[in-house]
Amino acid sequence: MTGLLYSEVESDLRGELRAMLRQHCDPAARVDRDEPVDVDLWRRLAGGMGLAGLLVPEELGGAGAGPREAAVVLEELGRAVAPVPYLGCAVVAGTALLSCGEPDLLAGLAAGERPVALAVPFATAPAHAWSPTVAAAGDRLTGSVPAVADAITAEVLLVPAGRGLFAVDSAGVRREQRTSLDETRRLCDLSFDGTPGRLVAEGADAEAAVRAAVLAGAALLASEQVGVAEWCLDTTVEHARGRYQFGRPIGSFQAVKHRLADVWVAVTQARAVARYAASALAEQSDVEVAAALAQAHCSGVAVEAAEACVQLHGGIGMTWEHPAHLYLKRARSAAVAYGPADVHRARLAELVDLPPA
Repeated sequence: MTGLLYSEVESDLRGELRAMLRQHCDPAARVDRDEPVDVDLWRRLAGGMGLAGLLVPEELGGAGAGPREAAVVLEELGRAVAPVPYLGCAVVAGTALLSCGEPDLLAGLAAGERPVALAVPFATAPAHAWSPTVAAAGDRLTGSVPAVADAITAEVLLVPAGRGLFAVDSAGVRREQRTSLDETRRLCDLSFDGTPGRLVAEGADAEAAVRAAVLAGAALLASEQVGVAEWCLDTTVEHARGRYQFGRPIGSFQAVKHRLADVWVAVTQARAVARYAASALAEQSDVEVAAALAQAHCSGVAVEAAEACVQLHGGIGMTWEHPAHLYLKRARSAAVAYGPADVHRARLAELVDLPPA
């Protein structure tokens, strides 16, 4: 397997993206915003930097890159808790389209012109990805899908229905936004009432496309969780150095040092696990094991780091004005995305043939 260290290309991508996010995506400035997606930021990322098409082949207008580069993007978007549909659109829906071989939709996605979302509940684990709740009568779809991520601004929805996967114009779909814990990644319920759709895959091909998409989402979500945890750790260390109590920085107190040291160890381990998942996905080797391992481990680390960030910031960490709560909410919501940790631990035990205790 390719080494877990970042390549020069990946490091350059990180530097360019972090600089752009620092200028256009200040978490503190978004606390009072109600928009589910920062459209201007998404336009800069998807069209300006071409990030929506990282996984799309060059002949279709994409960058022809791979999951390792997408993982770097997600780390930085996690650090900024960016309210953009990158994970659901570029990674999950993009993987489904690649599996189906949809050149027109892929070209529109790569250009940042036609956002796409896969209509499965955000909490769906890879092992249970194919569980359609929408019926298909010919090309007409009826039913509903609850709690779908990144579907609010999508122009095209990929909908598992019956024994097929359908591309549906979102203009004909009722979308009801949910009150989400994470304001930076909103969920919505989708309702179909005889809605027309175009069949893009059928039978085993449709099932394989959906499973591959959700599996990619679970594997690369770990990188976003690492980004969330890194921001929380870096910000808290900086605060502990500058915040004085009893005439000395609070970072000099043993209890604070031990807490931050534990978080540093956990984040370092999580980074290695997330890189392994991205590399496994890139090489299509032991992807299920790597994705299950990544979500079994990284989701808890992000929550741990975010909780430490809020607590060690003291009173300011509890306020709405400080962005710490955005990171805690993102970490908590991501902890159940594509299946909670206990589901992934059980799946991992099955995959490595570990007998129950």
